[in-house]
Amino acid sequence: MNRTFFFIFLTFILFAIDWYVWQGLRFAIRNLTPLTQRWIGGTYWIFTAATLGAYISMQLLPPDYFKSTTRTFVVAFIAIPYLSKLLAVLLLFLDDIRRFLQWIASFFFPSAAPVPPATGEPAIPRSQFLATTAMVAGAGLMGTFAYGIISGAHDYRIRRVRIPLKNLPKAFDGIKIAQLSDIHSGSFFNRTAVKGGVEMLMKEKPDIAFFTGDLVNDRAVEVREYIDIFNKIKAPLGVHSVLGNHDYGDYFQWPSVEAKTSNLADLRKAHQLLGWNLMLDENRAIRVDGEEIGLIGIQNWGAGNFAKYGNLQKAYQHTEDFPVKILLSHDPSHWQAQVLPKYKDIDLALAGHTHGMQFGVEIAGLKWSPVQYRYKQWAGLYTENDQHLYVNRGFGYLGYPGRVGILPEIAIIELVRA
Repeated sequence: MNRTFFFIFLTFILFAIDWYVWQGLRFAIRNLTPLTQRWIGGTYWIFTAATLGAYISMQLLPPDYFKSTTRTFVVAFIAIPYLSKLLAVLLLFLDDIRRFLQWIASFFFPSAAPVPPATGEPAIPRSQFLATTAMVAGAGLMGTFAYGIISGAHDYRIRRVRIPLKNLPKAFDGIKIAQLSDIHSGSFFNRTAVKGGVEMLMKEKPDIAFFTGDLVNDRAVEVREYIDIFNKIKAPLGVHSVLGNHDYGDYFQWPSVEAKTSNLADLRKAHQLLGWNLMLDENRAIRVDGEEIGLIGIQNWGAGNFAKYGNLQKAYQHTEDFPVKILLSHDPSHWQAQVLPKYKDIDLALAGHTHGMQFGVEIAGLKWSPVQYRYKQWAGLYTENDQHLYVNRGFGYLGYPGRVGILPEIAIIELVRA
């Protein structure tokens, strides 16, 4: 009953947004020819009916009705127009507040009240400027998101960072690490582009490669058609991986506990098929020319409401003698919550998870994304005392099948002796 009520309520809210924006659009185009107004109005309502119909269909059809990729695009088809309309609503609402205040003022200062126009319009009409601005802003945001799908989704960027570490053995000075994170294979729609991204990574000839979680959105089957692409990732010192919050299938409605358990087993098997060494709350030595450093990998551990499957205490055991320790942990909030206060000798942690929210600005030293209000460490390198955290912006995407400003990343990290 609660789900039905919420569905009806949200449908009503979405239609109210559509109607409110239509009032502003109708005012903004009132000076155009009648034929042009009819074309614009018809286009608006046909598109609106399609988006609202898509939302209703997604609520009424079974969760597994759509393939994962199709579902991603249907969600984007619904969300992008309504996010754009909400921006228009905000600007239109500011204009309505102005009109309301002006109407209230007319009771106290009758002589200053506007004279009703002969056309029969309200005495305090909408502002043509604000109405037009609202429509342009909404359309501009929609165009930006569309461009992010067409151009940004697979615009892979190699980001290079040099990290000095105390006690780094001489044999590891200059070692090249490749890090991928948040592949989310269930969202991909351009297999050729994904293959090109992997080829970009391999051209860097890394000494060792790490994957820091979220191979899929929910189900292990999503990665099946990409096994033959990602298994091309090779490195002399191996490819090592951990699980992210989405890999456990916690956000999918499974028919039974057994089905969810089986899915996680299949996901672990996928790492084997890829040739990746999956680390589940454990550690191992990485050896070069008789010297070694420690690699620690834990299951997902996230602050707040995110799953805390990982056990760093268990994974850390017997690593005391390693001169340098590298931690693979999907969620960057783990670094501040456990690593900094309790494990002062973990020199470098590698994470992902945030995607940089797939939306933001990174230009000429300016770095901003809405996700920074949720995560203190959300993209790039962070250092406190002698401990470092690198947060990868992610290789794939989730929900919105694109990226605006925060582009998909292949991190190439060089370790040097401090």
